[in-house]
Amino acid sequence: MVLEKTHKITLYNDDEHSLAFVQSCLINICNHEPIQAAQCATIVDGVGKYDIQIGNFDEMLEVKLSFDECGLKTEITES
Repeated sequence: MVLEKTHKITLYNDDEHSLAFVQSCLINICNHEPIQAAQCATIVDGVGKYDIQIGNFDEMLEVKLSFDECGLKTEITES
């Protein structure tokens, strides 16, 4: 059974964590490649937020909880 990608997770800039820390979290939590993590972190830093992953609600909830543990603000919304 394939689950539909019904939700997205948005990462918000907080001006507290370094780009390197955010990149590390993206690599470890979302399995981003280093260049992808660097690009996402730079967009979050410049724009203030960025949709970093899409999937079903349960997957996105796991991702959100992991980012919460790192002290980074995320939000789950329907895509």
